[in-house]
Amino acid sequence: MAMETLNPANGELIATFDYWDEKKIDAVLDQVKQASESWQSVSFPDRANLLLAAAKELRKNKQEYADLITLEMGKPTTEAKGEIEKCAAVCDYYAENGATFLADEIIESDAGKSLVAHIPVGTVLAVMPWNYPFWQVLRFAAPSLMAGNTCLLKHASNVPQCAQAIENVFKRAGFPDNVFRSLMISAGQTAAVIADDRVNAVTLTGSEPAGRQVAGTAGANLKKSVLELGGSDAFVVLEDADLDLASTVAVQSRFLNAGQSCIAAKRFILVDEIATEFLAAFKLKASELIVGDPTNEKTRIGPMARVDLRDELHVQVTDSIKAGATALLGCKPADRPGAYYEPSILDHVKPGIRAYEEELFGPVAIVIHARDEADALRIANDHRYGLGGTVFTKDSKRGEAFARKMQSGATFVNGLVKSDPRLPFGGVKASGYGRELSRLGILEFVNAKTIWIK
Repeated sequence: MAMETLNPANGELIATFDYWDEKKIDAVLDQVKQASESWQSVSFPDRANLLLAAAKELRKNKQEYADLITLEMGKPTTEAKGEIEKCAAVCDYYAENGATFLADEIIESDAGKSLVAHIPVGTVLAVMPWNYPFWQVLRFAAPSLMAGNTCLLKHASNVPQCAQAIENVFKRAGFPDNVFRSLMISAGQTAAVIADDRVNAVTLTGSEPAGRQVAGTAGANLKKSVLELGGSDAFVVLEDADLDLASTVAVQSRFLNAGQSCIAAKRFILVDEIATEFLAAFKLKASELIVGDPTNEKTRIGPMARVDLRDELHVQVTDSIKAGATALLGCKPADRPGAYYEPSILDHVKPGIRAYEEELFGPVAIVIHARDEADALRIANDHRYGLGGTVFTKDSKRGEAFARKMQSGATFVNGLVKSDPRLPFGGVKASGYGRELSRLGILEFVNAKTIWIK
């Protein structure tokens, strides 16, 4: 068996990569284990300088890395370059703040001196998805490396060249050998790596079923795990919202990266008073999006990452229409080669319909009507997922009060839900547990060790 790079814009096979056998995996795990012992002794300033060098490498060769993203998963080049810039920024952030975040904490006690030291756990395995093939990796790797951990990457099987390129970013930046390694392994080989004594913790960004499997294996082996799983983010528009702003942000939030984002707005919950006016603006702006060649600077929606994912999405849409939802825009594959799907709006989605109950991971917005603010909040919380959420209102105090009641890891008022190195990122309910980014993110994979001295 092998991993394949298929160009989702045209279906062409670009390259294949063989999966590693057990002997190769064992050798690399040994190499990373050995590197871990010396890496932990490297000073914070030296680790920071290496992260700054990685940021410089990402910016210097931004076009090269962006082209790989576009080739392997179809992201428009303009978005791919933005992804690389964001990766550089997270390296800068932890280089600048990591030592402060991990400084000893002096605690008053009955000791002559007592403190909490933050000790690296060892080697962290990351199981990562294809939708942001550089960003998802760097947002785990930058804090983990700054904390003194070594890193292993099991990337999605459709982005093997991105996986190799990320390893090369750290090599080019001057990191010691084997501090960061990409494993060319299958999903079926992952459990054995998690269970291996040379791996100390695991983080996963991916689907809920994958998260349950990884968490189960990690738990059975008494290893820390962090999970960022699915999302079906609510986008609530109240009657006093700025509808031009809300509809503009709605288009960006739903159709960025062809809708293939865990924190994309997916459920548009509209109070009845403004539903008609909002939908008119939303439909018009969505219909103006340019679908096409992801290498064209004018393209706003490229292909989905794989044809099978596009086809699965369409089944969800057609089943929902059969169950009573209304196709307001699109709701069908684009009439062109490749894994394209038209920007779509599915209206009158109600409980029991697939689009209400499931995550639609592609360029399809679902619309749910609410009587008033209380009903909108009820609907927003009526889902198994709880990753992000948005509410639009001209009253900022009202928005904050609503945000506090929304069951999500993050709620944005009058703005696009996004990840930011300065703010913690993660979910509740079936969207996972633990946090990435900010100070909380770097503390996930350290031993908060009490030291008591008489």
